Amino acid sequence: MFALVDCNSFFCSVEKVFHPGLDGVPVCVLSSNDGCIVALTPEAKAVGLRRGDPIFKVRDVVERHGVRIFSTNMVLYAAMSRRICNILRRSILHVEPYSIDECFCQLDGYERLGRLDDFMRSIARKIKLWTDIPVSVGIAPTKTLAKIGSKFAKQYAGYDGVCMIDSDEKRLKALARFPLADVWGIGRSTLARLNGLGITQTVDFASKSESWVRGRFDLPTLRTWQELNGRPCIDTHEVRQKQSICTSRSFGQMITDHGQLREAVAHFAVGCASSLRGQNSVASEVTVFVRSNRFRTDLPQYANAATRLLPIATADTLEIAQAASLALDSVFRAGIHYKKAGVVLSGIVGATPQQLELFDHIGNRAERSELMKTIDRLNRKFGHASVRLAIDGLGQSPWHSKCEHRSQNYLTDVDELLVINA
Repeated sequence: MFALVDCNSFFCSVEKVFHPGLDGVPVCVLSSNDGCIVALTPEAKAVGLRRGDPIFKVRDVVERHGVRIFSTNMVLYAAMSRRICNILRRSILHVEPYSIDECFCQLDGYERLGRLDDFMRSIARKIKLWTDIPVSVGIAPTKTLAKIGSKFAKQYAGYDGVCMIDSDEKRLKALARFPLADVWGIGRSTLARLNGLGITQTVDFASKSESWVRGRFDLPTLRTWQELNGRPCIDTHEVRQKQSICTSRSFGQMITDHGQLREAVAHFAVGCASSLRGQNSVASEVTVFVRSNRFRTDLPQYANAATRLLPIATADTLEIAQAASLALDSVFRAGIHYKKAGVVLSGIVGATPQQLELFDHIGNRAERSELMKTIDRLNRKFGHASVRLAIDGLGQSPWHSKCEHRSQNYLTDVDELLVINA
């Protein structure tokens, strides 16, 4: 059996931990540049706000209902996520973080401790006591069914935070009530094909024969069908390894200077390389794109992209940042007011085994790899970007995103610890 532990309204819940008095108050977290709502509490939904709403369009709703607004602070959220994972690992041997607010747990063998739903309720209460973050838990024979269970646990108070799908009767009942569009692994194109074949309900898809699914869909969809029928087959390590990694951002101010744009691109390249190493992968292609402000029709419009191929797939920050800088040089045009840029890594494969090249111009790859690991360790220990490339800048450039409502890094920065006035 698998359990999926899903943090409720995670970004907002973290903000509420460090800002007492927000229980029952509508809370929203904004995207980069404080542009759109990316997370919100049920209270915020109740006053008419929705995920994706541009904040300038709903400012009157925010002010009328006293909605508390926060800027996204991924450093703070990631630190809280690690705490929750550590609490889970105190009680469960196999814990697999899937996203910043979700963890899969392998529960085989824990039946000897009693009912699995009671066991997970005790852990959920511990997480709430130690972090003040509410979680919902789904328990099922497959990870897809566990995700469905977690949704029901979140929606219906009668489950007391934990929904267990441990029989065929419960499975069919859950599938009959769960929207097909929300099934993990069914994207828009697959949903459109299923609807075109007359399948609009999750239970209808699950009831089809395996040969019917094999003859019409690809392997990932077949695996989803198998999971819905209680046959575990999805390796989430495989799923989590992204086939492309993108870091991009709209700038706080439009920029025209090549040096400032190169600094922004280098910053994005550093972030991509760090994510690449985090999933133990390497990439062979670096793409840089730039874009002007399409809403400023009074200014010249421009958008372009360029790709650099790396001779050997790598996760080396220095090599990736250099390739990104060369790609930028080929698309930069003077006189353009740039509003957005980004870096995309593709051609991603596992870090080992690695195909080398006889005429490799970097002769100390082993030492460079150890350097990257050391930088990652130092940044984890002393805080994000404590060790950075000189080209990455000092964090005060105009291209940096607006974050007027950002909470402090209470869990990772000694200079931003929570201060309590007695």
